Amino acid sequence: MTFADLNIEQDIVDALATKGITEPFPIQQQTIPLALTGQDIIGQAKTGTGKTFGFGLPLIQRLGAAPEPGVKALVVVPTRELAVQVTEDLELATANRPTTIVSIYGGKAYEGQIEQLKAGAQIVVGTPGRLIDLQRQRLLDLSKVQEVVLDEADRMLDLGFLSDIERIFQAVPAVRHTMLFSATMPAPIVALARRFMTRPVHIRATDPDEGLTQANIKHVIYRAHSLDKDEVIARILQAEGRGKTVIFTRTKRAAAKLVEELKDRGFNAAAVHGDLNQEQRERAMAAFKAGKRDVLIATDVAARGIDVDDVTHVINHTIPDDPDTYLHRAGRTGRAGKTGIAVTFVDWDDLHKWTLIDKALEFGIPEPVETYSSSPHLFTDLDIPAGTKGRLPGASSHAAEAGSSSPKRSGERRSGERSGSRSRTRTRSGGSQESAAPAPAEQTSGPDAAQPTAEGTTTDGAAKRRRRRRRRSGGNGSAEATASAPQSSGEGE
Repeated sequence: MTFADLNIEQDIVDALATKGITEPFPIQQQTIPLALTGQDIIGQAKTGTGKTFGFGLPLIQRLGAAPEPGVKALVVVPTRELAVQVTEDLELATANRPTTIVSIYGGKAYEGQIEQLKAGAQIVVGTPGRLIDLQRQRLLDLSKVQEVVLDEADRMLDLGFLSDIERIFQAVPAVRHTMLFSATMPAPIVALARRFMTRPVHIRATDPDEGLTQANIKHVIYRAHSLDKDEVIARILQAEGRGKTVIFTRTKRAAAKLVEELKDRGFNAAAVHGDLNQEQRERAMAAFKAGKRDVLIATDVAARGIDVDDVTHVINHTIPDDPDTYLHRAGRTGRAGKTGIAVTFVDWDDLHKWTLIDKALEFGIPEPVETYSSSPHLFTDLDIPAGTKGRLPGASSHAAEAGSSSPKRSGERRSGERSGSRSRTRTRSGGSQESAAPAPAEQTSGPDAAQPTAEGTTTDGAAKRRRRRRRRSGGNGSAEATASAPQSSGEGE
């Protein structure tokens, strides 16, 4: 089946074909024909099944080949990253049309977004907070919206956006075409659909009982020690066939620490988390999608925007808090019918969380196997070549060079410290001892040796002034002996 068979117009079909997108996925086959007729739809499918085009292509086609300026369609998403991803997909589909799309989300300046709205953008893709902000300032007019899409509705609920969604629905016309998409259907989402949708048809792209145990994703669960996780990850990243990899951490601090650790080990890693500004996050995501970075470390908030088909591995550095979060994390791999591997580390303190996830998703792994970076089963489970170390070869040689020079530097430093400490001891011990230092040599040459000692003892200041004058004038034998003593001591050490 092709998109043309689903009655998608030829200019859109041609635009998709330029990126090799020619055959619709199951969710698209079921959604597109109904959506083209104006039927309200609830689409339930895991992430990565192609639902963006499932709602996007009918939305674009229903607006017409040359829609009038002004906002006619609104797509609401939970995160900035997903807003960027959906916008890119819709821009691809409208490449042969004058339809324009604007992304509206926080973390970026208002001016550019407002300019695009004033220029007559017909499709708005945005996050709830910034949409409501602009709507309240009367910079975003939603009074003529014909198409409304709520994407990742369950994630909206998780992030506390439910009241914001209700405000947005109240701002758009009562008569409209509405589509809601969600991986899961918790009760509040069902209630939202009943309240704001008209006789919606519920579409499930797959068996609702299938869960996460589908054949195209291999789930590997390890009980791991926190101090050994970086070593384990470094070996997993050298597995046979490993492509783009997403690593999830619980905190922003852990993400920042892990990206630096992996870079030091020679891996091409980037991070996406809340401590980065929006430009940095978009740059990291773009580099990952383009293949300039093949490891992306992310927190859960950023996960929904990672819409990349060729992610081969997902690694949960820390266990997610609940089954739904696990589902969304693991959904970054095994997309578009491809295979994937999801590896999860369970800390000793988090075994209770894993018990809940294991029961909910029916994995049948109540006791994850204790695993270390040297465990033989780690290598066999994940196709890691025997003998793989925790650093890439180039990084290892660099580290070895640094390691070989490090003791030398520290040795030199300790030598200098010892030399300096002795020198300082002489200085702090007072002028009498400093002037007395050459005395033993002078005593061997004659009975006059006692005279400098007596002079230094009685007048410290005069002795110091004489030494300074001797240094300025080029010095005599006695001064040279005094000056050379610390130097020869340092060189000997």
